This record gives sequence, C-alpha cells and structure tokens, in this order.
Amino acid sequence: MNSKFLHKLCMLAAMLTTAPAFAQDVVKIGILNDQSGPFASYQGIGSVVAAKMAVEDYGGKAAGKPVEVVAADHQNKTDIGIGIARRWYENESVDAIFDIPNSSIALAVAGMSAEKNKVFVGSGAGTVLLTGEKCTPNTVHWTYDTYAYGRGLGKAIVQQGGKKWFFITADYAFGHDLEKQAAEAVKASGGEVLGSVRHPLGTADYASFLLQAQASGANVVGFANAGDDTITSMKQAAEFGLTRDHKLVGLILGMNGLPALGLKFAQGAQIMNPFYWDLNDGTRAFAKRFTERIPSKAYPNDMQAGVYASVIHYLKAVDKAGSAKDGKAVVAAMKEMPTDDPLFGKGYIRKDGRKIHPLYLLQVKAPEESTSAWDLLKVVATIKGEDAFRAESEGQCPLSKQ
Repeated sequence: MNSKFLHKLCMLAAMLTTAPAFAQDVVKIGILNDQSGPFASYQGIGSVVAAKMAVEDYGGKAAGKPVEVVAADHQNKTDIGIGIARRWYENESVDAIFDIPNSSIALAVAGMSAEKNKVFVGSGAGTVLLTGEKCTPNTVHWTYDTYAYGRGLGKAIVQQGGKKWFFITADYAFGHDLEKQAAEAVKASGGEVLGSVRHPLGTADYASFLLQAQASGANVVGFANAGDDTITSMKQAAEFGLTRDHKLVGLILGMNGLPALGLKFAQGAQIMNPFYWDLNDGTRAFAKRFTERIPSKAYPNDMQAGVYASVIHYLKAVDKAGSAKDGKAVVAAMKEMPTDDPLFGKGYIRKDGRKIHPLYLLQVKAPEESTSAWDLLKVVATIKGEDAFRAESEGQCPLSKQ
C-alpha cells in the first residue's frame, strides 16, 4: 500500500470519526429532577415541558446553534444524580443542567458544574448554601430558597399569633435548612420553638410524629418537608384533628399538592411564592399553553415557571457570550444582563448567583371562594425581592467579596 493511498484512508477515517461531533454541534440543556417519586408532580415532566416551551419561544437557536433539551430522573439518590450529570458533561456534550429538586444532589451537581466549567441553574433546589459557602461562578439559583420561604412564613405566622411552634422535618439537607430558617425567624419575631422531629423521605405514616407535635404544647405545626411528604403529613394531621387547635403551616406547600389535600383541609393556609398562574395576563397565557401540553393537565407551579424563565435568560446569555462552551462566561453574562420575562417580571442576578424578584404571600381559598379546579390561591401581600431573600453580605459567598 503506497503512502498517498494510506494518507487518504487516514483522512477519510478521521472525517467519519468526527462527523457525529459536527452533527451534535448544538446547545444542549439537561433537565435533571424527580420524575417518579415524591416531587414528580411538582417538577418532573412539567419542568421538561417548561424548558421546551422556553426554547421554542426563544426561536430554537442560541449563538447560531440549535438548542436541544434532554431529561433524566435522579430518583432522589445523590449517586444516581451525580452519575447522570457526569455522563451528560463528559460523554453527551450537555452544556447546562436545570432544576434539581433535592438539595443534596443540587450541591453535588453545582460542584461538578464548576469543575467541568458547565452551568447549573437551580429552580427546584432550595438550600441557601448554593449562594452561600458553596457558591460557584457557574451556579445561578433562580426560583426560591429556604431562607425566603422559611423566614417569610415564620415571621408572618408569628405576627398572626402563632407563637409556639413544633416542626416535622424531612431528614436531609433541604429539610434541615428549611427548619433552621423558619425557627430563626420565629424566635426573632418573638415566638418560640418547643420541639421538632425528623422523618425519612417518602414516609407514609406520620402518626408518631403528629402525636409528638400534639403533646408538645405548640399551637403551630410547621412542616419542613416538600412534595408528597408535605401533602401526606398535613392531610394526616387534619385527620388527627390537629386543625381544631393548631395552625398547620406547610413551609413549601406547593400549589400542585392542594387538590390532593383539598381546600376543606387547606383553606386559610399561607404560602410564599414568586409565581402564581393567575397573577396577570402573562402568567395566565403561559398557564393555558402549559396545561395543554402536560399529560396531567395540571397548571404550572413556581418551580416549573422558574425553569421556563431561567432557560430564556440562559439562552440570552449564550447569545451574548457567543457560545455555550465556557460555563463561567455564560453565567457572567447572565449576571450582567437584567432579567425580564412574563412570569417573574423584571429582576437581576447578584454576584453570589441569587436571582432577585418579588415574592407573594398567598392564602389558600375557602371551598366557596374557588371557581375552578386550579383557582386555589389569592394574594395577601407582595414582598420586594431585596426584602425576601437573604442579604448578600450575610451569605459568606466568596464571589460577593470580589
């Protein structure tokens, strides 16, 4: 075989080897969340639908390249979640990961995103560590956090006379953090914490925990859990008769859980949220389109709306940076540009990665006030983002000092 022919064969082999890479020259977004467990109806396929809607609304391209959305179920297991993130980053050319309910997984993926110079945008994640000691230049925390929800509700309920608290708390990073934030707000507002108990994720029987709450002398039971755990524990509390002499407070009582809980049990409960589908024409239009596309026909919640809004802003930043490949540069562009979308309105992203927007104190309607299946909440008060989220100077994020 002569050298010229061998050279041509080598060139052809190289072209065939690299052809799939050219075919995959896209901006790739991964939605990583719980699609089969207690958070599946709160993020799950709804977050995937929201991301795809955002890509379509943006025009399907960023930095001149088509945008692709992939999704996976982390099953609420850190090893599975980080394994998926590693595979996506190392083998499947994913540029950014969004959502991630489950703070332990979110913290692990945030660290890996910084290591691989990718982007992590948390919508379902709650822990304030993402914008505190564990902040990275590759992370944005979009929708909410345990400080805003825990502190806001703790303060509001004490002001309404709920001064003696007992917490029923999910036994992992998110639950611990949520209880801590609410307890500190209760004490700072003149209330007291009489006790707490922790339960595993996915607990089915809360009887022993509720009996401890009942015996504590508290007049408020704070549920520092999320998803189906919140609905199951609050429903059993109502069945136990705790609503007669206790105020039940779901610190992360998501809208999607209210139909299962029922307005009869949930009426009067207050929640903090940066989004509700019936706030204005923009949120109503989004909700109508969303419910037509999701198999359950459910209306969107704040975390699904957060995926939509954050994907839009991410794609703007990719255009500004000129490429999705340098995650740190893309996040820097996200911080440089003010945020503006029909779901959260105008806002901005701080140096520590915290997205700032208003929050609303919402109250669950009484059955006779509701006019349709998803007419569940009414706005009681609006809280400025600067007042709702932890001050940047208190977060101990090294980026804030630069």
